[in-house]
Amino acid sequence: MQIYLPFLPAILYLCAALMKTERQAMSGGIVLLACALHGIFLGLDIFTNETVRVGFASMLSTALWVSVIVYCLENRHFALEPLKVLLLPLAAVGAVLPVFFRGNLIVLAGKSPMFPWHLAVASLTYCTLTVAAFHVLTMKMQNMYLQPNQSGSSLPNRAWLRAAVERLPALLTMEKILFRLVFSGFILLSLTVLSGVVFSEQVLGVAFKWDHKTVFSLLSWILFAILLIGRQWRGWRGKKVLSFTLLAFTCLMLAYVGSRFVLEVVLHRGVS
Repeated sequence: MQIYLPFLPAILYLCAALMKTERQAMSGGIVLLACALHGIFLGLDIFTNETVRVGFASMLSTALWVSVIVYCLENRHFALEPLKVLLLPLAAVGAVLPVFFRGNLIVLAGKSPMFPWHLAVASLTYCTLTVAAFHVLTMKMQNMYLQPNQSGSSLPNRAWLRAAVERLPALLTMEKILFRLVFSGFILLSLTVLSGVVFSEQVLGVAFKWDHKTVFSLLSWILFAILLIGRQWRGWRGKKVLSFTLLAFTCLMLAYVGSRFVLEVVLHRGVS
């Protein structure tokens, strides 16, 4: 695989982010092309002969790739075009991140047939809830710009950023999208936790044990469950919803991606 491949979608992402709103059709086409190239790079990099590459960089890159896909789909219904100036530069960074942080390879030979499915569901879970976390941060910025006196924060004086935020859908619409993401992520997280508990020895090759991954994954699941119950039965909205989502997502990140970052980048160790 040529090393320059991931830089192509990164450049296209940045070009689309810099294009004016009037050229929405051309910008959308460039984003789709960049997303396709990004996906091809991830597929070639993660899945090789009888092995699968795992690491914080590949996970974040995949999450940002899924974020772009969700952006493209939701933009058809909710006019999310202004989000591109916030999302696409991050996607550009995510596209090239695996080039510099390689992670480590897991040999599939001898593993249970359930292992690839567990890994796929877990990856999709992180991706979906990463999109939800990015959505929360966007809503927080939108709320600060729309209600600066209540936020009490000093906002960056950037005309392009303010214009982008002001063109976003109403906060109620953004909140509706958020709960669609959270509900989907919760279902996937439930499947991930269930497979980790029921098929631990067959899938992972070790007996079930209470380690930091198990504790933080279960804590994240409980927090997301409380959030959805609070929304359904108590009508939770606003800052409470945003804070709860970020807290639950932080626990999920600590369960896997955060620990891998410390081991791979800070301690320079590979983990299984």
